[in-house]
Amino acid sequence: MLENCRNAKERWGGVSDLIDRWLKERQELLVHYCDVSDTARISAPSALRGALEHLCEVLVDYVSAGHFEVYEQLIQEAREFDDGGAELAEKIYPKITETTGVVLDFNERLDGGPETRSQEELMAELSRLGESLETRFELEDFLIEHLHNVHGGRVMSSA
Repeated sequence: MLENCRNAKERWGGVSDLIDRWLKERQELLVHYCDVSDTARISAPSALRGALEHLCEVLVDYVSAGHFEVYEQLIQEAREFDDGGAELAEKIYPKITETTGVVLDFNERLDGGPETRSQEELMAELSRLGESLETRFELEDFLIEHLHNVHGGRVMSSA
């Protein structure tokens, strides 16, 4: 029994490390988003090319890590604990996927460079992206809280 507890702690402790790294990536994403938004307010779109390219890279990396690493681990954890978390994830995941579409659309639209947009158009695109990211972060935090943190307490109490 002690061995099973140790295995659970080792297994799901790794998920905590993965989530911690991913949340640091989120901070980096927010810093880049704010920098680009601030710069877009005072600069011509052509001056933003490099900053927008970097923002798009960070956005795509963050979204990819969520879909292909973090959510996968959270859903696997929910299935193994079999406490209704998998059903919860099935309800939340499509909403997160909608925000992924907004991020990927933003990335595609700006792939040709911001020069093709007026400052007003660029600000509107950044605003839509910001609203979508806010929704996404709330949904992700909800999943982390209701899937991983709940299980983390169970793993620690059984060790």
